[in-house]
Amino acid sequence: MTLLAAARSAGRGRLDLQARKAREGASLTWLLAGFPLWWALGMGVLVIPFVAAVAAVKLVRRRSIAVPPAFGWWLLFLLAVTLSLANLGVDPPGTVPETWFSSLPGATFRFGFYCCCTLIALWAYNLVVEGKLRRERLIRLLGGLFVVTVAGGFLGTFFGSFEYTSPVEALLPKAVAKDGFVQSLVHPAAAQTMDFLGYETPRPAAPWGYTNTWGNNFAITAVWFAIAAFCTPVKTKWRIAAVILLVASLVPAVYSMNRGLWLGLAAIAVFAALRLLVSGRPGGMLALAGAGCAAVLLVVLTPLGTVVQTRLDNGHSDDGRAFSSERATELVVEHSPVIGFGSTRKTLGSGESIAVGPTPECPRCGGRTLGGNGQLWQVMFAHGILGTVTYLGFALAVLWRFRHDHTAVGIAGSAVVGFSLITMFYYNALVTPLLFTLLSYVLLATGRPPGVPHHGPETENR
Repeated sequence: MTLLAAARSAGRGRLDLQARKAREGASLTWLLAGFPLWWALGMGVLVIPFVAAVAAVKLVRRRSIAVPPAFGWWLLFLLAVTLSLANLGVDPPGTVPETWFSSLPGATFRFGFYCCCTLIALWAYNLVVEGKLRRERLIRLLGGLFVVTVAGGFLGTFFGSFEYTSPVEALLPKAVAKDGFVQSLVHPAAAQTMDFLGYETPRPAAPWGYTNTWGNNFAITAVWFAIAAFCTPVKTKWRIAAVILLVASLVPAVYSMNRGLWLGLAAIAVFAALRLLVSGRPGGMLALAGAGCAAVLLVVLTPLGTVVQTRLDNGHSDDGRAFSSERATELVVEHSPVIGFGSTRKTLGSGESIAVGPTPECPRCGGRTLGGNGQLWQVMFAHGILGTVTYLGFALAVLWRFRHDHTAVGIAGSAVVGFSLITMFYYNALVTPLLFTLLSYVLLATGRPPGVPHHGPETENR
């Protein structure tokens, strides 16, 4: 009886330890798995600082904090962001004059969320390293967000006018709630409606606020959905369901008319195929190539092909983006090359004339945001050469460090980081795309070192 009681006690102790480990990462699980709820309540990305606060407390209470490889580059980038705040009061020529204090809210938003994403990623890394959050669990949480993104895509495609006043929005003063940027944070809407085809067209945005953010997150989470479905132990019926969902996801992906998404998905596929070939798995490369060709044929041979062609024939934002990128580069090189201007700025007029400005009929005319048309331009304009070098240095250091990791997770994580380097020319990373990219980096960094045998299912290419 004594031995039986001791065994039962030991069993309860192991269960209690497992329960404590599971509770440790509960806040991260709630952030990712519960994002549709936060969006519906009008919190969306605003819930991230709360989880970051939990992460900060948990990290401070630790005796030691594990740091992933190449993390020093990211800390140097945060230092560059901090130093650039000194130039918030500088008015570059041809921009709308601002004071240090009037530029502070935008700069604070970006710096604050850079720090929040960093804290959450560092906490997640320590949780995985200590076994308090299974690596496979994090993969599935990110993969689950693909399901959420596709659902939001269908909502935006077929019910583009869907929107409502959220509880958080209702609590805000009306003057604050009407601001366009605040609306993107607290006002749930299925799509962004645009008229660059000559008529109003809804483009999926839910639950990420903007169509470009939706496209960015679509590609990142699709990678982890594929890994969760085909490279971890799941039942056959779930893999069949995953194939069906991937095929169905082509509909909102095409109707988003998001050329950056199409280019990014193609780049991810090519990168993964090359890594499979280099690692001596031509079969995997051929399977991926076959899936890609099937997707292209499905688009070309259905009405989706007409949507793609129509979008390619209507460049819409090309001239404005080119003007913003060129002007941002000129100003930072000529007036503040080292640390930039601390934040974005609005131009006086447009690329055609300084007299062009917003009107009731065209509220977005004129006043182009310098640093608002891609992460590269934002980092360069706001944080100068110092910020640009450290930001790129981090991504390149990660890719170099894990260049020999040819596991499924190794290829997927590197593909996401590489995807961020391509899309930084036209996508801004803050907030959720950056968080998901950093969590992809966590998955990379918690894998086995190259050359070390491993028999776990979650990193094997099946």
